Amino acid sequence: MRRVLTLFTITVTVLAAGGAAAQTAPVNPGAPPPVQPSSNSAPNGNANAPAAANPPNQPQATVPAAAPAPAAPVAAQPPPAAPPNVPPVAPMAASNQPVMPPAGTAIVNPEAPLESGPQPVKGKWNPVLYGFAEFDAIRDSTESFNDFAGNAAIANPHSGTPYAGTHHRMMFGVRNSRLGFKLSAPESNGIKTTGIVEMDFLGNQPSNPAPTSTGGFSEGSFFASPTFRVRHMAVKLENPYVDVLLGQYWQLFGWQSYFHPNTVEIQGIPGQVFSRSPQARLSHVFKTDSVNVELAVAGSRPPQRDSGTPDGQAGIRVFLNQLKGVRTMGGAGTAIDSAAIGFSGVMRKFVLPEYSAAPKESKKTSGWGVSTDVMIPIPLGGNTVEDHGNSFALTGSWVLGRGIADLFTGLSDGNTASWALPNPNGLTPAPAYAPNIDAGIVEFGASGNPHAVMWQSFLGGIQYYLPPTGKVWVSLNYSHMKSNDIMRFVSDTAANRAAIYTKSEWYDANVFYDITVAARLGLEYAHFKQTFGDDTHRNNDRVQFSGWLIF
Repeated sequence: MRRVLTLFTITVTVLAAGGAAAQTAPVNPGAPPPVQPSSNSAPNGNANAPAAANPPNQPQATVPAAAPAPAAPVAAQPPPAAPPNVPPVAPMAASNQPVMPPAGTAIVNPEAPLESGPQPVKGKWNPVLYGFAEFDAIRDSTESFNDFAGNAAIANPHSGTPYAGTHHRMMFGVRNSRLGFKLSAPESNGIKTTGIVEMDFLGNQPSNPAPTSTGGFSEGSFFASPTFRVRHMAVKLENPYVDVLLGQYWQLFGWQSYFHPNTVEIQGIPGQVFSRSPQARLSHVFKTDSVNVELAVAGSRPPQRDSGTPDGQAGIRVFLNQLKGVRTMGGAGTAIDSAAIGFSGVMRKFVLPEYSAAPKESKKTSGWGVSTDVMIPIPLGGNTVEDHGNSFALTGSWVLGRGIADLFTGLSDGNTASWALPNPNGLTPAPAYAPNIDAGIVEFGASGNPHAVMWQSFLGGIQYYLPPTGKVWVSLNYSHMKSNDIMRFVSDTAANRAAIYTKSEWYDANVFYDITVAARLGLEYAHFKQTFGDDTHRNNDRVQFSGWLIF
């Protein structure tokens, strides 16, 4: 028993001395740790962190096998000299504050990838991965829309689809997530070359999944296995005289996406020009200290390939360089940008078979459109990405044109009601007309001549970033669009009047919160209202919660 007590006393004494030495060991304050801690790790010098059982600079004590009598306790090694008086190191900023990118870092804006991010330099390839992962939870008051509402018609609560028009719908999805790759090649012979490949999961698939029991496309496949698609795929060549863009990118009409509003809802929203297309574009920016002026012309994919003529688009945009501030495009495209105003137009041609079951001749008509757009930041407080509290931004867009329905998202006349040929003799099967153009752009009148449908729209928005830093902000948007002539070109039947809307109103309210520089949350309430050809009104209310990981 006495030997056991002796061994116990020696062991406790040695361990106590080792622990004291470990806690008082000097630390070189200038030496960086071998591994940089993450933002979730504990601050340096955390007293709760476990110490090593056997520090590498602490000799291991030896214990004699036996002793005839109690030995005097082994004297503990004296602690090393106290380190110089160094002020305590504050916890790393990453432990409780978001780490901002280094000053001067060029970040790709996912809503405008060609206009943002690193620029080409001599002798250096500069690849950048960008995009965001998005989660959406959406509840509608009717069964009219999928996650991507656009300008689709609201279900009729009175006839035709009374069940869908009076019952709610709930959806979860990730289809609006986006993945892009931007590559800047080395500058050569004064030419800067930039290319982008951007994809999302809103690809061409059935727009309205149906139960598999009816042979349709299942909801599980639609939302959980969405189709991967090309969003942008283009190359841009820049020199001091002219910039050349070749490939699929934002349409020049509306100077997209510079004037897009800030909303949680998946864009394009009702009344918003929102389209991308293969194109060849020439542009040049005339730069001064106070004002930049950009001129551009483009030949874009025609909305009707059988017209044999590309879309012709042109525009002028003016930037006020001294008025800059924060704003957000869509839900994830936050940036510091200059105030700007843009004017743009489009001209297009349509060639259709004559209005007959067995056409021999063609009929021609034309379309056109004009757009005026504005974005004005009002930086009353901070004016940096890190600190922009008490700042406003205003956006606005006004559009008028004929035959431009395809430049909006999902805008049509239902099923192009005028395609049904007259059948006065009651023939079976009824004579049918085979159009060679997408629905909603052109209609045939009673005279048998084609007419490009006119639409007019207005979209306005305001964003306000709350003090002190702007990490929380709110936005409001309103849109109104109408067609004064669409009902003149369709058969005047009850079915057609109930199928085609002539006016649309939409508004929403949003609140956003940046948890970190990469994680964002958003909540939206939106109201849809449509007026149909039979003068009935239909409404839908939407609540959407979204989360983003932006990279």
